[in-house]
Amino acid sequence: MARFLVLWRVNWKAPWPTDPTKYLELEEKMWAGIEGLMKNGQVEEFGTFPDGESGYSIGKGETVDAYASVAAFHPYIRSEIHEIIPYETMKQTTRAIIQMRIEEMKK
Repeated sequence: MARFLVLWRVNWKAPWPTDPTKYLELEEKMWAGIEGLMKNGQVEEFGTFPDGESGYSIGKGETVDAYASVAAFHPYIRSEIHEIIPYETMKQTTRAIIQMRIEEMKK
């Protein structure tokens, strides 16, 4: 199971409601969506940056899960998804690549 860092930003070009009641309804739906993702374990951590219009989440699942999670908030929220490669995995993979190069140079 992969882990993901999602950087998100409000899309002010989206059709945001101008009526405060409708705006609150939309916000409540998005908050419920975030809370649902947290409850089912797809989102482990969610936060907002001090600018009030961007933030991050850290979650886990399959790539299609990450896609579905962010797509649910379109067009109001734009997201940038990064799969996280754990340090030990990166270290082992890099070591194997370098070892392979060393062996190739010996030929």
